[in-house]
Amino acid sequence: MEVPRLDPALGSPSSPCEEVIKNLSLEAIQLCDRDGNKSQDSGIAEMEELPVPHNIKISNITCDSFKISWEMDSKSKDRITHYFIDLNKKENKNSNKFKHKDVPTKLVAKAVPLPMTVRGHWFLSPRTEYTVAVQTASKQVDGDYVVSEWSEIIEFCTADYSKVHLTQLLEKAEVIAGRMLKFSVFYRNQHKEYFDYIREHHGNAMQPSVKDNSGSHGSPISGKLEGIFFSCSTEFNTGKPPQDSPYGRYRFEIAAEKLFNPNTNLYFGDFYCMYTAYHYVILVIAPVGSPGDEFCKQRLPQLNSKDNKFLTCTEEDGVLVYHHAQDVILEVIYTDPVDLSLGTVAEITGHQLMSLSTANAKKDPSCKTCNISVGR
Repeated sequence: MEVPRLDPALGSPSSPCEEVIKNLSLEAIQLCDRDGNKSQDSGIAEMEELPVPHNIKISNITCDSFKISWEMDSKSKDRITHYFIDLNKKENKNSNKFKHKDVPTKLVAKAVPLPMTVRGHWFLSPRTEYTVAVQTASKQVDGDYVVSEWSEIIEFCTADYSKVHLTQLLEKAEVIAGRMLKFSVFYRNQHKEYFDYIREHHGNAMQPSVKDNSGSHGSPISGKLEGIFFSCSTEFNTGKPPQDSPYGRYRFEIAAEKLFNPNTNLYFGDFYCMYTAYHYVILVIAPVGSPGDEFCKQRLPQLNSKDNKFLTCTEEDGVLVYHHAQDVILEVIYTDPVDLSLGTVAEITGHQLMSLSTANAKKDPSCKTCNISVGR
């Protein structure tokens, strides 16, 4: 049986078993708090004994939906006409105490067979912890409701973007990628102390580390994928890497074919901006069959290395030729260790532009260019 989608909008049901749900304002929805206290203007009648939901189960969790079911005593079960669902973001102890709290979402659904699907990007965000509680209700002839007590409170966390969602981001990024420019090296800027530490403690090999939380909140690589960040952008007039960097005055350069070749796979990871006019695209290069490759294969859209809008490796007269997109800033993650002996380390002549750093940068949730309608 098809389960209902809980959408907080008015309209006609889109299928016989599907109900359109109202996501009411705080003034209108204050039906009953979790302690069972009525609002004075809620239109709820004196409480009668209706079965209280218990043993609540959350399943099929995605970045913007979940299924919910529960058990109820059979007593008065046939009188139930509606369910009230109280959904709230779980409070973060480290959150700014002066910031306005998120408005709770109260959903009203007609009583339908369980489990039911709760879906809505306007009140569900990816990778976010929520609490949920349920009431049963019986609508009376005069429009008032008789309600049960609230169930116990259950906690759950929404999922990351799926490949479907990332493909939507990919398609939006392709629109603004621009023409392709030639390049020949990948490079990584750091402080001198970083490279000294690599030589002394890691046998001269840069090691993959867990990606930070910069970019889209729902990105499946944030806080999970291990890799080494590289850049490949070039200056339009010189065709060479820029002399400025936000990450340090020392630069490791390595020939492009050492990292990106027919023995590697290329994946799309993210598309975002930081309240600026320019946008970033995160790509992942993983040696075929490596742990990083297996991680990406399950979670990220794979790109054709020879034909895509962001980063290509083609062969001309027996030589590998490389191009990158001009109108987005590419951040390339390589998932395996990289030995410093494969390239060179030298001091750049430009400035360290800290304002351009993307470390743990938060995505602009209002940008229409790089957001999709499944949370941020």
